[in-house]
Amino acid sequence: MADSELQEQSSNHPSLVDSRVRGNDGGRRTRFRDMSPEEQSDYRDTLRHSAAHVLAEAVLKLFPEAKLTIGPPIRDGFYYDFDVARPFTPEDLEAIEVEMRASIRANSPFVEREVSRDEARVLVADNRYKQEIIDGIPEDEQVTFTSHSNGAFDDLCRGGHVESTGRISAFKLLSAAGAYWRGSEANPMLQRIYGTAWESRDKQKVYLKQREQAQQRDHRRLGAQMGLFFFDQVAPANPFFRPKGAFVYNKLFEYVRGLYDRYGYDEVITPQLFKTDLFKTSGHYDNYLEHMYMLEIDEQEYGMKPMNCPSHAVLYSKSLHSYRELPIRYADFGRLHRYELSGVTQGLTRVRSFSQDDAHIFCTEDQIADEVNGFIDMLNESYEVFGFDSTRFVLSLRPEKRVGSDEQWDRAESALESVLKNRGGEFETAEGEGAFYGPKIDMFVPDALGREWQLGTVQIDFNQPERFDLEYVNSESERERPVMIHRAMLGSLERFIGVLIEHLGGNLPLWLAPTQAMMVPIADRHNDYAYAVADRMRKAGLRVEVNDASERMNSKIRNAQLLKINYMLVVGDREIEANSAALRTRSGDNLGAIGIDEIIGKLGDEVASMAL
Repeated sequence: MADSELQEQSSNHPSLVDSRVRGNDGGRRTRFRDMSPEEQSDYRDTLRHSAAHVLAEAVLKLFPEAKLTIGPPIRDGFYYDFDVARPFTPEDLEAIEVEMRASIRANSPFVEREVSRDEARVLVADNRYKQEIIDGIPEDEQVTFTSHSNGAFDDLCRGGHVESTGRISAFKLLSAAGAYWRGSEANPMLQRIYGTAWESRDKQKVYLKQREQAQQRDHRRLGAQMGLFFFDQVAPANPFFRPKGAFVYNKLFEYVRGLYDRYGYDEVITPQLFKTDLFKTSGHYDNYLEHMYMLEIDEQEYGMKPMNCPSHAVLYSKSLHSYRELPIRYADFGRLHRYELSGVTQGLTRVRSFSQDDAHIFCTEDQIADEVNGFIDMLNESYEVFGFDSTRFVLSLRPEKRVGSDEQWDRAESALESVLKNRGGEFETAEGEGAFYGPKIDMFVPDALGREWQLGTVQIDFNQPERFDLEYVNSESERERPVMIHRAMLGSLERFIGVLIEHLGGNLPLWLAPTQAMMVPIADRHNDYAYAVADRMRKAGLRVEVNDASERMNSKIRNAQLLKINYMLVVGDREIEANSAALRTRSGDNLGAIGIDEIIGKLGDEVASMAL
């Protein structure tokens, strides 16, 4: 969609930043800038939910045959799903924005009213989606409709709106895409329109600028541009890694393996396919089945493993261990498979098959603090290497759907809380967000654009050892249950690569770059020298390519920059005579003519330092 002007506000609708916010009860509230962060977040959700209603009204005006479904606020915006005859075009979105502006200028109030279920079904008699929503509303919950434009628009809605349409100070429609009803491929394909809305035009301008930067860093675009990976419908939500992408993938494994050597982990390899008896024992069959791939072999039910923990429990169970052996740390890079709805898969950050730097630690209860602290130390070391800082720690507590006794959960939650308190940093708690088998600490880091990503996690589990009847012999020659610690540092390698590309804008550090330098001969007569230099550099352990295409030097340099290659070595008559190369960086800096031995030393030092 071509950029359209931001929503202008007439003089009788002052900016919410400078006026007092009113709710649809007419009461006066605190100015937006004086609200607490939680109140600001709630107000933005209300504003965006209201904007979704205005969007729905505009679509019905232009496409009367459209069927409305749902339109919730989301992070930084809102969307509404429509059942329409054809996909929306960029021109449609521009026309819809025009209609929305007219509704906002009219400044009509939002009016909420409760209705009986029978009345509600009559009101949406021609809309199967709204009928389905009504059927899902609990009997003890009221059915609410919301209208605006003096009743011309009416929609099934739980409520929570700004006072009037004029309060929508700044909005913009962003894109349209297909989305299945309720996220299931078995349901009809709908058309989803995404938009954003803010309390002021200034806030929206900042967001749109950040969004533009994010689009420029989109790992899907950069990954294709750099020749790292691609997706194909023959394997939905499963990436194909090209040779350069596979190099990055394996280099990350190599880095993690180096940490494992120093932190005392043993790598193991376990199967991917198991009889479902394993998952019934572990609890995954009862608590995680909807995310698993199941199949029948020899008239028996099997499942692809979604996690490594059950197979590591089997590994541990094959020997009787002494307390002197503990802790035992099993690391596993095996592939995992999890069913994700097509509507939520997204590039590398949400896929259906992946590998992760997964490990499980079997230890005594009094070793928990040392093991969790050791993991956090390793995690902090790795995040520094990749340029992530300001890690935020969240302690996620027992969910409603869980296994194990309350006494076990009390001990596990207390152990993790004590670690965080003793480390002295700040942390947050999240009620109900733990894994079904135990509480966890999740680690969140901001990227270069300030967007936050959850990468690492460490989880305490008293339940799996009990379910698998795991034991060790203590110092009194008595048998006890070990504690199982689940932990991942980078997490899914696919997801981490996507996050890292966006964080660095594709500018991988030299040690991780699949091609570290590109030889750029100015003319054909310089090709032999370029290949000879490349050979010398390869023998020194550097990854170098030669661009001997019959094109201009500036074009070759530009192509190398698009590929995000760290260095370009331009060679011509003078460089050959001086046994040197004109060294350029991908950012455009020209470092001048430097001797080949000096260049090899400089790049070797940079690789060794693992500098960003």
